[in-house]
Amino acid sequence: MGDVDAAGLTPAQARALFRTGTITPTSGYSRGYAQANLLSLPKEDAFDFLLFAQRNPKPCPLLGVLEPGQVTSPLLEGGDIRTDIPSYRLFRDGELVDEAPDATAWWRGDMVSFLIGCSFTFESALLDNGVPVAHITQGRNVPMYRTTIDTVPAGRFAGPLVVSMRPVPADRVADAVRITSRYPAVHGAPVHVGNPAAIGIHDLSTPDFGESVAVAEGEIPVFWACGVTPQAVVMSSRPALAISHSPGHMLVTDARDLEYQVP
Repeated sequence: MGDVDAAGLTPAQARALFRTGTITPTSGYSRGYAQANLLSLPKEDAFDFLLFAQRNPKPCPLLGVLEPGQVTSPLLEGGDIRTDIPSYRLFRDGELVDEAPDATAWWRGDMVSFLIGCSFTFESALLDNGVPVAHITQGRNVPMYRTTIDTVPAGRFAGPLVVSMRPVPADRVADAVRITSRYPAVHGAPVHVGNPAAIGIHDLSTPDFGESVAVAEGEIPVFWACGVTPQAVVMSSRPALAISHSPGHMLVTDARDLEYQVP
């Protein structure tokens, strides 16, 4: 992040920074504003994915869907979905073939973009309540793991659930569950607490996406459904074309975190 006050940037300022080519994980950026995952698919695959998201609301809570070819929305007023994320991924037939800070060259006029809630959104609430967030403290990208939990198939889409992990002091786990359960639009309460092997994760030090974080003595790994799940599903289902954000490199939206909080 250098000398940039990442937390103090407005969403528009953050997006402008990323538009110039700055590549960085976005956890901690524009504190108080929601972040979103991206998946863009050709129109022919869009209904199947919309149905998939409806059947899998924990990993795929939809914040918005853009029309075919549309590149902006009220969630990024005046922005461009092809340029305003720090890093993008290109998948062809389920294979990751490229990664770049600008997706314009890959774009097609029939692309439908899905903006999916991100757990970075509830991190401000955790911090405000004194629950530490290890990857922010350690300056790392959040660790994310494929699990042995299957998503509910829909149309051509099926695959494993991906989770993000945050180590939480044992005496604050109940608080973390309570706080995040108030944000169902951004994954909500954890899907698992404790033993990683119970969900098919055998080594916390080797995440499938992101970077590992140190788990201190007295901390318990806590796992939330993750918006990188669509990328794992793309790898499993092999649509001809898909564009996503790079894991941990999110769209910073104009929506306030509090808009997604429920009583």
